[in-house]
Amino acid sequence: MFNLPNQLTILRVLFIPLLVIVFYLPWEWHYFASGAIFGIAALTDLLDGYLARRLGQETPFGAFLDPVADKLIVAVALVLLLEQNASALFAIPAMVIIGREIVVSALREWMAELGSRTSVAVSQMGKFKTIMQMVSIVILLMFNPDTFPWFQWLGLVLLYIAAVLTLWSMVIYLKAAWPEFIRTSDSDESN
Repeated sequence: MFNLPNQLTILRVLFIPLLVIVFYLPWEWHYFASGAIFGIAALTDLLDGYLARRLGQETPFGAFLDPVADKLIVAVALVLLLEQNASALFAIPAMVIIGREIVVSALREWMAELGSRTSVAVSQMGKFKTIMQMVSIVILLMFNPDTFPWFQWLGLVLLYIAAVLTLWSMVIYLKAAWPEFIRTSDSDESN
């Protein structure tokens, strides 16, 4: 259970309180440090899955914790950034990303109860949207918006792209689950 890939995933979870603490430090380098912490956590996300497959160390614990760790650190980072950028312009992509994660997590849980979890397994689109989220959040965390407004706009544009990819991947998951919706709906009506 505590193989190297799982240790990297646990490390990502432990980075969450560190990210929050560093984000609020009254220190001029807190932007860079916050971005670096999130960036290192994002790299552990890429590395833990690769190592688990490469070393044959995939475990049920890792399969559970990895997506949870991703969702937690992204949600926490978006909440921190939303406080710093309290505007509808920023709230919209944050709401889309966090809302999608809740919907897809619930969908996967429901499908697992039906024994159809593999039909909503992680897709390439899901992996690409995760990378786009991570890159945008690193940029938004790393650069002081007052000193580097250009990076703030770049990060926001990338966050909107991530939000669009997030919606698109959710549609893919919902389409994959749609036959189960129909089947369970039809069986409920016949009872």
